[in-house]
Amino acid sequence: MHTFTLQDERSSQATAVPDVFLDYYMPSANGEFVKVYLYLLRAAGCREVNVSLSSIADFFFCTETDVIRALKYWEKAGILALSLNGSGIITNIRLLPLTVSGRTETPQENASARTASRTVTAGPNGLADADPALKTAAATSETASGQTASGGGSGKSTKPRQLSTSRVQALKQNEDIRQLLFLSEQYLGRTLSPADINRLLYFYDELHFSAELLEYLVEYCVSKGSTSLHYIEKVGLAWHEAGITTVEMAKQETTTYNRKYFPILKAFGIRNRNPIPREIADMDRWLNEYGFSQELIAEACARTVAQTGQASFSYAEGILSKWKAQNVRTLQDIQALDEQHRKNQKTAARDSSAQKSSANRFNNFHQRDYDYDKLEQQLLNQ
Repeated sequence: MHTFTLQDERSSQATAVPDVFLDYYMPSANGEFVKVYLYLLRAAGCREVNVSLSSIADFFFCTETDVIRALKYWEKAGILALSLNGSGIITNIRLLPLTVSGRTETPQENASARTASRTVTAGPNGLADADPALKTAAATSETASGQTASGGGSGKSTKPRQLSTSRVQALKQNEDIRQLLFLSEQYLGRTLSPADINRLLYFYDELHFSAELLEYLVEYCVSKGSTSLHYIEKVGLAWHEAGITTVEMAKQETTTYNRKYFPILKAFGIRNRNPIPREIADMDRWLNEYGFSQELIAEACARTVAQTGQASFSYAEGILSKWKAQNVRTLQDIQALDEQHRKNQKTAARDSSAQKSSANRFNNFHQRDYDYDKLEQQLLNQ
């Protein structure tokens, strides 16, 4: 395998980024959120820099709301803390020590990142002028890497704990593990980092996945178009929650999942991605609560796209909830409703035409002109 050397010729003015952030927080985050956090690390090491929402937004050519969304994401992730005033405006940001399932930065890691541990406060034109939208800004972003695992589990965000270096080395002595890591690199098309290896071996050592099941896990995720270890981890955790212990069980689970949801996505014209949790909730309601067949749901999806020009789950919900209220069970029921709707439209059109015709006859009545003085004179002379 081809290797290369890496030399560092940077100047002494550098920003320390903790390895824990690079290995465990960055892979699952939106790229824009990562940039904001790196900006804060840089600013924390420069006392002369005044930090504000507007300055960050100007630096990245984005909106202040985008910056707020990133800050709220990292606050939820637990790596920074925001202080707000009574109006919900940011007054202070504290960069916190990074942890992974209870593992805090080592003293060496903390020392190397000491410039990033200081509090970031507003300058003269700082955060006190922030947009009040902070009060309702979204805390998370729906990215492909954050989608619920296709095993149908809850997609918990808990990170697997770090295996010790000695334990990893011991596991690597196992021929099955060496084969697994080799095949994983072939599937993913890259050399596995120590963090990648740790993630995979956690399933083997702690969750008792067999090497065969782990190989299928990687193969399955790559077949779905994702080579992200974060996504593989999500799917693996979902399988564990579902009690999957063999390749056969995993295939059955993924087949059931695909059979339930992907025909609906296809009817919407959605391909090459998994459904997000909100979409899964909608589809589960249509299939389970409403009791509709795939055929009826596909018909609602087709009508949605024809009417709106897009895959609108909310519009399809309107159609299907109405059909449920009308006790629709088959395509024939829908055809009967369509026919009745056409008859009602024709009747309404005839009634409207008749009303217009009657009004026109009144308006077209020939108004005669009478000489009332002459008529009166004629009556008096009789």
